[in-house]
Amino acid sequence: MRTLQLAEAKSHFSAVIKDVELGNEIAISYGKKKEMVAVIIPYGKWKKAQKRELGTLEGRGSVTFAEDWYMTAEELCKA
Repeated sequence: MRTLQLAEAKSHFSAVIKDVELGNEIAISYGKKKEMVAVIIPYGKWKKAQKRELGTLEGRGSVTFAEDWYMTAEELCKA
């Protein structure tokens, strides 16, 4: 992943977008400490990450509780 300072990314934005179109990720840093504030990734990669498959652990684990286990609704809300 390539890292660019915000000012450099702004001044070469078209080149940054072309690089992202090629599938590369670009981190943007900002300030004197050059802290990472953002990552520009290809749209297809972002869209793919948005999909979540539910039930992927179904049938792979189980939970059992002791016969004397008890929790009040108040205790559950505090957890």
